[in-house]
Amino acid sequence: MARRGERRPRPRPTESKIQVPARQDRVGVRELSYVTPKGRTLRHRVDPRAYRCSTLAAQLADAWIDYHRAAALTSSDDYAGAVRSLAEFADRHLAAQGLDPAAARLDGGDIDLVEVIYEWEESLQGEYAASSTRPNVLAGRLLTLISHRATRDPDVPERLRRRAEKLPSFRRPKAEPFDEFANHERLAMRQAAQDGVRALEKRLARGRDLLEAGEDPRVAGWHELPNLVWAARHRILTTADFKEHLAARGESWPQPLKELIRGPGDFSRYRYRLLRAVHGLLFPTEIDLHPFRILLLLELTDCTPEELHVICEDDVAFSGEGVRVVQRKKRAARVRADFHPRNDVALEEGEAPGEWAYAGAGNWDIPGLMRRLHAATALSRDVFEQPWLFTAVEGDKHRAAMQAGLGLFTRTGRRFGDWIAAHDGADATPALDISRPHDVRRLRKTAKTSKVTALGGTLTDLAGDDHHIEVFRGHYAHGTTAHVLAGQAINRAQKQVFAKVTAKPVLITAEAEESLTEPETAQALDLTEDQAEALATGDLDMGLTGCRNPYDSPHTPEGKLCHVAPAMCMLCRNAIVFTSQLPRLLMLSDHIEQMRLVLAPDRWQAAWGRQAAALAEVFDECAEQIPAARQEIEDNKLRLDLPLGMRTEYER
Repeated sequence: MARRGERRPRPRPTESKIQVPARQDRVGVRELSYVTPKGRTLRHRVDPRAYRCSTLAAQLADAWIDYHRAAALTSSDDYAGAVRSLAEFADRHLAAQGLDPAAARLDGGDIDLVEVIYEWEESLQGEYAASSTRPNVLAGRLLTLISHRATRDPDVPERLRRRAEKLPSFRRPKAEPFDEFANHERLAMRQAAQDGVRALEKRLARGRDLLEAGEDPRVAGWHELPNLVWAARHRILTTADFKEHLAARGESWPQPLKELIRGPGDFSRYRYRLLRAVHGLLFPTEIDLHPFRILLLLELTDCTPEELHVICEDDVAFSGEGVRVVQRKKRAARVRADFHPRNDVALEEGEAPGEWAYAGAGNWDIPGLMRRLHAATALSRDVFEQPWLFTAVEGDKHRAAMQAGLGLFTRTGRRFGDWIAAHDGADATPALDISRPHDVRRLRKTAKTSKVTALGGTLTDLAGDDHHIEVFRGHYAHGTTAHVLAGQAINRAQKQVFAKVTAKPVLITAEAEESLTEPETAQALDLTEDQAEALATGDLDMGLTGCRNPYDSPHTPEGKLCHVAPAMCMLCRNAIVFTSQLPRLLMLSDHIEQMRLVLAPDRWQAAWGRQAAALAEVFDECAEQIPAARQEIEDNKLRLDLPLGMRTEYER
């Protein structure tokens, strides 16, 4: 160490020797990679340098990545899409307004981003159909990112903060609810799915036999089909092997190989087609798994498609009485285990039980289908080390080898509609005439409505054990079957009401009244001998008319004495009118007409309208006796005596 005063001055560097650090490019590519709950690795990227508003795009992209990690999101596609969409719009919109897009930023500046966001939301509505929910989703995701940035950056303007706290400027449109499949469609799909399961099991059985006869093709040769099956089982078969060991043109291949790939298009893309066909002898594809998916959704009324797809091998436990299935519903954060007993249904004719078919009763019930699915994908799970029952083996994106994963049934050519279209005949006529849309969610509704029919259609029965009543009302009760059952219930209730409303008394002529006690007359009038005797002696006189049975009135509870006579006698099916009672009815008719002058028209119609109509019908049937009845009223100076309660209820 130099002593004090012995330090030598160091030479100051010249300007030519000063090294200015290079400016860091802070607007780089933002990329996010994550693994979904279903095991898929997804990557999303946003390149701010692709936009003139690069600073705004970079700030939003940073907020997106930070929010994804902070919220532990399982999907980030919509957030990245919202960032790209706004950045593209801001470039066009700000340039058209004579502003510099590069000046746009979240932490202040001269550009009002709130107005830009409003204009962007309006443009989204023009880009998508009116029924699309995409504009609302993108707007909501963007506002979430801005709000997340505002909680961490105090420089975000207050106006932009307030906008981020609000909802998108337009509501998400309500999608038209799906209707269930018709019953004949359900039966047709079930039959086609059962045929598909049988065909798959037959193909897998052939592949297993070929596997037993196969050898390593690197030793025994690449021209024998059993050897190729052996290579597929040991995951050493690729299109590169075909290119190296087989002829360039498929026409010169051995006959077993040509028969394996023969079909539409003949030998186009023959190497990849041969690769898929050989693996298909051992491993089901997504299209092959559709029959199991359809049959199980038609049977499992309390299982959604997403619950069914992610069932793993460890989630099923078989027993002699049935199968126990653990189901996971992500949307409801619910895990439950249900036991499904077997149905005592015998095997179909010609279908022998064995390893590839459930060796027990009811092989098309839930336990039988689970056993058959478990057996069909057992080799796929073992070879490719996958846990799911719906493990599908498909080609990779380079069409060079085969890979396995969870069957998602969402890619082109693997959807539910593609399975339906695969059944079209040679003349392009659909073998399965299924109404559109071909959406698998309609299968669940079909299973629900089948349960509706079985349980009789009450609202609590329709909801079942896995829905609240209001959830069922909003998502399932709109179906055609539910409407038909509801209409039938309404019709039944209306018939009961109409039967009471349209009921009218039975008019007995003077001749029939004289012979009322005779058995033939009583039987013709649908009366018992006791009722006829009581009517003849006046024991069942209710004041205006007679009555078959005062304890069987449609207006009072069963078994109780009628308390509405004589006010409702003219509207009762039990009423018996004798011609000797016509003077009373005429006086009642006069009283009703007098009430027309006292009561308001609507009140009179409600209280007396139907009574007046019923009296008019009776008077029409015995018009010849009406003058004599009028004369009897005048000669005997008869008066109409109505109960006080009747006057109190109907005349005020």
